[in-house]
Amino acid sequence: MSSSIETELIDVTNELLEAIAAGNWDKYQELCDPSITAIEAESYGLPVRGLDFHRFYFGPGGSRGKHQTTISSPMCHLAGDVGVIAYVRLVQRESEGNFKSVAMAETRVWRKMDGKWKHIHFHRSPMGSH
Repeated sequence: MSSSIETELIDVTNELLEAIAAGNWDKYQELCDPSITAIEAESYGLPVRGLDFHRFYFGPGGSRGKHQTTISSPMCHLAGDVGVIAYVRLVQRESEGNFKSVAMAETRVWRKMDGKWKHIHFHRSPMGSH
């Protein structure tokens, strides 16, 4: 895979994660296909379809307090107009002087539509915290 495609997938994934952290529903919706599918901890491993399930989590308005998100060890694949990125998302948070790190194993599937990457599926599993 060309490094430019890998860079594109990492950049658009970072953009998505920033929208999630900021509670920016408009940006999240812009990056996602309306029929997105997901398997994640919040759905207890059950598959969900569409944006309605995810919209609920944007209500509180994003992360509170100081936080930082890092994409660790990304691996990218391309098959035609579909790109896949697998990585560990590390989230560091500080609240009232306490620090916490959370790691999630994530795989996100993107499809190039009309020249833009659209998020069409993801699988996210917790790896633990300390």
